[in-house]
Amino acid sequence: MEDTELDVQPVIARREVTNRILKAFHLRADKNLGQNFLVEESVVNRIAAAAELTPQDKVLEIGPGIGTLTQALARTGAQVTSVELDKRLLPVLAETVGCYENVRIVQGDILKTDIPALMGGGPFKVAANLPYYITTPIIMSLLERRLPLERLVVMVQKEVAERMTALPGGRDYGAISVAMQYYTEPRTAFLVKAGSFLPPPKVDSAVLVCRRRPDPPVAVPDEKTFFRIVAAAFSVRRKMLTNSLRHMGGLSGDEVRAWLAAAGIDGTRRAETLSLEEFAALARAYAVR
Repeated sequence: MEDTELDVQPVIARREVTNRILKAFHLRADKNLGQNFLVEESVVNRIAAAAELTPQDKVLEIGPGIGTLTQALARTGAQVTSVELDKRLLPVLAETVGCYENVRIVQGDILKTDIPALMGGGPFKVAANLPYYITTPIIMSLLERRLPLERLVVMVQKEVAERMTALPGGRDYGAISVAMQYYTEPRTAFLVKAGSFLPPPKVDSAVLVCRRRPDPPVAVPDEKTFFRIVAAAFSVRRKMLTNSLRHMGGLSGDEVRAWLAAAGIDGTRRAETLSLEEFAALARAYAVR
């Protein structure tokens, strides 16, 4: 037996097993890639359960690492496609989850991957312990591309989950809150302590469950313009809309006031108080101004 050959039966999401795998392959977590390995079996099982997978499902995993979550997903019987950026981990994954016929490992950058081609068309789900340094770009890339994504279950920093699920009027409500609630119905399923990882990150985490909306809950003339308006409104926190919306194409104060009046919105309000429907009203008024 070679020194890197491992028994694939033990649950990977246990501290002693993870340590043994890392030692066998002479590996340590790469901070530049945001690597923190889950070592809490109950957390991994809860993530897999939250994805609501059946043997008929296809599931995309982003950043499988050493196969911790991959193993739990594979045991549901679903068809698992895992995309890993770090080439060092490919031989590890071959050992830890190579025994599962329903698992396919692909090396690559998820932001540059042709996901429809990868997943073979048709609906799919996402389950992932995302690299924290690139969480938002990955999630928004999945949502903006209008993929046939049914359900998104991801581990993120606790504060990121709070922003993504925040409601109008709260201190965490911002542009990402609007975007997430435009595309999905997001909720925080449960929290995960830093001690559940090896090495432990500096912050606690949360598992976010998002059901993709078949259609957005509000009608807007143009999504690109809608999100430009949202970004402009939040560009300067706690400023009145009459000031922040002047960042939208260099509009004059009079033009902004007329636009707000047409949308039926008081210009002294701040972006963090506006509902999704009120942002949509701004987009509709902007289109016909």
